Amino acid sequence: MRKSLGEWNGYEIAWLGLFSGVAVVLTLIMKDTLFGFTVFLTGVLCVVLAAKGNLMTYVFGMYNTFGYAYLAYVNGLFGEVMLNLLFFVPMNAIGFVMWKKHRHGGKLAMRQMNQRGLLLVTVVCVLGSLSLGCGLSFIPSQNSPYIDALTTVLSVVATFLMVKRFKEQWLVYIVLNVFTVLLWVIRTLEGSPDGVLMIVMWSAYLINAIYGYYTWNKGAKEVLQ
Repeated sequence: MRKSLGEWNGYEIAWLGLFSGVAVVLTLIMKDTLFGFTVFLTGVLCVVLAAKGNLMTYVFGMYNTFGYAYLAYVNGLFGEVMLNLLFFVPMNAIGFVMWKKHRHGGKLAMRQMNQRGLLLVTVVCVLGSLSLGCGLSFIPSQNSPYIDALTTVLSVVATFLMVKRFKEQWLVYIVLNVFTVLLWVIRTLEGSPDGVLMIVMWSAYLINAIYGYYTWNKGAKEVLQ
């Protein structure tokens, strides 16, 4: 690659600074908690570093996982709680080990899926979302069960693809982030005090996912050459 994934370019610095600044402003205006701000900031750092193939994404990701699980719990999004505590915590540890193992010259070796793999991913996402949504709908205090289920399943699938170093993780993340923004818009309209900050955070994730796909698409092509 002409530019090492470990370096920061102008776009990445500007992007990180912009959304960190937005988080500070919203925290002050809405008198949000310092805890909510740290969840936002570590989430932004996590996804930016993931787009760069940097191992530190899993370090910041571990804090963000616990923090987001708490916010989801107090907002009645139990699918998100289970996803973070039972899946993301161990996957953060596994991902760190896997990424550290598959590095060449300090760069992460990125991969590309075939059409059969893409079809399998699509089927798993659709069937898994419908099944989990049906189950969550039986929980009396559950909010938006099918959207919660969709974001949960997409998160699981995207994380597996991320650990396995497939560039297609970012396509799943793009869909995931769109629906998660919708989920928090609904919660904000219903009075959640953390909703606006979470909308901004997941919107930042969406922009980063688009950039992540661009970066990993180049990386995967170079590995194939």
